[in-house]
Amino acid sequence: MNIKNITTFIFTFFCAFINAQNIYLSKVEKVNDNKDKFFIKINKDISAEYLGQIDVQGFSSDDEEVFSTIYKKAKEIGANAFAYQPFDTVDEIEQPFNPSNYRIKLFYITKEEFYKNSQQLYLFSSSEKPQTISINKKNYVLEPRSYLSLTTIRGDIYTISTKKLLGSTIKVSNTEGVPQYFQVSALKVSSNKSGDAGINLKSGDITGIDRSYGDFLRMIYNEIK
Repeated sequence: MNIKNITTFIFTFFCAFINAQNIYLSKVEKVNDNKDKFFIKINKDISAEYLGQIDVQGFSSDDEEVFSTIYKKAKEIGANAFAYQPFDTVDEIEQPFNPSNYRIKLFYITKEEFYKNSQQLYLFSSSEKPQTISINKKNYVLEPRSYLSLTTIRGDIYTISTKKLLGSTIKVSNTEGVPQYFQVSALKVSSNKSGDAGINLKSGDITGIDRSYGDFLRMIYNEIK
C-alpha cells in the first residue's frame, strides 16, 4: 500500500470514527417485567417509576435506526416511557437540545397514563429539505427536522395536502381522543425497523407514524411556534 492509499485509509477511518454513534444503557436502577409495546414521551411532573437512562453520543440522520436502537434498549429493562434529561451545568442553565449528545431517562407508567385523551395533531418534516403543506387551505412551511403541533376539535375534519402536482392529500378526524402523527417527506420512507413500534402506514409523501416514534421525533426535532 503506497503513501497516498495509506493517507486515504487513515482519513476515511478518522471520519468514520468521528461520525460514529454510540447508544447505550448508562444506568439501570431496576427492571420491570411488563410486555408493553408502547414507548411514549412524558412530562417530568407525571407520576412514573424510574428505571434507568440511555446516553446517545454522536449524530446520525437515520432517525428510524436511532429510535429502533433506543427502543430495543429501553425494552431490555421494561421501560414504556421516556423523558429528555438535560446534562448538569455549572451555572445550572438548561442548554438547548444537542442531537449529537443527549440523555434519556426511562420510566414505567400505568396504562391509564397512556390512554389519557389528547386532541393533538403532529406533522413532522423530513430531515432533508423544507416541506410546504396546507391544512384546511392554510399554508405552513416545515423546515428540516422540525414539526408542527395543532390542537384539533373532536369530530372536525382536517384536510392535509403537500401542495404538489402529484402530492398527497389526506383527511383526518380525531373522534377517539388520541394524538395523531404524520411525517411529510418527498423521500421514500422505509418500513418499520423496530419490529414493535415505528412507521405503520404510508400514503404517497404523507406517512402515518405511531405514537412511540412520533414522540421520539418530538424530542429531537424543533417545534414550530
